[in-house]
Amino acid sequence: MIRRLPAQTVNRIAAGEVIERPASVIKELVENALDAGATQVDIRYEDGGRTVITVTDDGKGMDQANLSLAVERHATSKLPDDSDLLNIETMGFRGEALPSIGSIARLTLTSQTEADDSAWELRVDGGVKQDLRPAPRFGLHGTRVDVRDLFFATPARLKFMKSERSESMAVSDVVKRLAMANPHVGFTLTNGARTSLRMKGTPLSEDGRLVRLSKILGDDFGANAVSVDSEREGIILTGFAGLPTFSRGNSAHQYLFVNGRPVRDKLLHGAVRGAYQDFLARDRHPVVALYVELPHEHVDVNVHPAKTEVRFRNPGMVRGLIVSALRHALADAGHRASTTVSDYALGRIQTEQPNYALQGRYGSPGRGGPPPGYTPYQNDPAMQPLIDGMSARVEEAPESYIAHPFAPSDIPPVPTPDFPLGTARAQLHETYIVAQTKDGIVIVDQHAAHERLVYEEMKAKMARAKEGGQGIARQTLLIPDIVDLGETDSARVLSRQEELADMGLILEPFGVGAICVRETPALLGEMDVQGLLRDLADDLAEYDEALSLKERFEHVCGTMACHGSVRAGRRLNADEMNAILRQMEDTPHSGQCNHGRPTYVELKLADIERLFGRR
Repeated sequence: MIRRLPAQTVNRIAAGEVIERPASVIKELVENALDAGATQVDIRYEDGGRTVITVTDDGKGMDQANLSLAVERHATSKLPDDSDLLNIETMGFRGEALPSIGSIARLTLTSQTEADDSAWELRVDGGVKQDLRPAPRFGLHGTRVDVRDLFFATPARLKFMKSERSESMAVSDVVKRLAMANPHVGFTLTNGARTSLRMKGTPLSEDGRLVRLSKILGDDFGANAVSVDSEREGIILTGFAGLPTFSRGNSAHQYLFVNGRPVRDKLLHGAVRGAYQDFLARDRHPVVALYVELPHEHVDVNVHPAKTEVRFRNPGMVRGLIVSALRHALADAGHRASTTVSDYALGRIQTEQPNYALQGRYGSPGRGGPPPGYTPYQNDPAMQPLIDGMSARVEEAPESYIAHPFAPSDIPPVPTPDFPLGTARAQLHETYIVAQTKDGIVIVDQHAAHERLVYEEMKAKMARAKEGGQGIARQTLLIPDIVDLGETDSARVLSRQEELADMGLILEPFGVGAICVRETPALLGEMDVQGLLRDLADDLAEYDEALSLKERFEHVCGTMACHGSVRAGRRLNADEMNAILRQMEDTPHSGQCNHGRPTYVELKLADIERLFGRR
């Protein structure tokens, strides 16, 4: 027998989809505040959000009639009169959040408009709505939402709650994402007596956005990010992308926004990975904050109750825009490496070296100075191999300077041309180039740097061949390989036939669910064709990117570049060292090797002086 469910049960079912944990409640309430035009949002919670959640905003507020209607299911002010679900310009639109919260918790809404003489309060306990009553005003206009005893009406859900620390981290992550999407809005986040987040609104500009991002992601992000700004057929991509040497061990630090809405979208994450795959090892992930703006009718946000997933009308164009914009931004960064590399080096030096400067100024270790027996004019026998053969000095200093290193004050300093990576002064251990810049020194790993230079040159040659109509050289298989992937996976792979052909892989359909491979890239030699196609199908399903084939290209090119580059252990003369430095300055991405490790470390003179207690 079919029967209609009671309204209270329906609300609790809806709450199970919308309200997963305290962070979900805060997300919905803050989005309501943003839709109401708030410029300041204050969030307070206790016990990970289980017992108390309060969100106060200075939005336009609600009058009596609207306040009473706000807790009814599917009552909303955010859809146009024709209820066009393809033209959604607000964060919320279903009218489910407040009734869902009220059905599983003790909800109190207090709201006021600028025109009203008093505020009005409405309570809903476990789905039971009480009468409206007047309340004291708490500002010119706005709304305060108080949620207590979350899930008291559905106690089974409490068993699945995580620890207070885990729930607090989820709350913090949600608020940070919303704050990144809305830099013009001020936010405070308080957990009991401690305020963990306090940010004032910043101007809606690139600089204002970077200030907000640096507040949340740290000053290191601001110092090591490049600006992204690109447009294609009405789709605008802006934001900031971290340098490859400023990477993390997981993808949790990738923040993506579509029309101001924080999203976790496989297509977008796959595009980011595809853009960086040439610069990072597979287990490293970039830090990015990217904002996609496009006409509302070109994106469907009505995909999931939590509104964290979206669907694009033209996903290929969005993906292509992200990949090309990120690669152009990283190329514009040139040889730049992240400042965290030098910070780490300085930290290691300060931790591991004996700090004589802290022991005093003169005499023995008790009164300061170097250890007993140290004479600046006497070579340490342990250092003799370095002097004899493992190092190379670029510039011969005057003889009197070598004989008396601390005496001459009348010898003029050797001029240093103003190159970004300086002028080579020495080679250490036949591996590291030491260069002097205008305001510091640079230490270059000669093998890693030259490997990147050779690799970039190979890529440029392949690109020129493709532009000239030659394409990537292919080899025809004597007996074509037939790969059975199943109907779904084979359709995914065949949908990218043209793109794969550009990379030298020629495919044809072969019945239902099978693919015939006729030609493969000559550069890859003998290869496991069946394994490659299965990996491609998996990549297309998860990321909508043909990553496996690109990674094989990069591996082969990287190996060839490795064998064709200047090896560690080879002595270089001054011209060779300076040629590597100048080529690095002219080559994009030369600040990191093919796996995202830095090719050089730069130490500023001020930092070096601090190491020796001069500052």
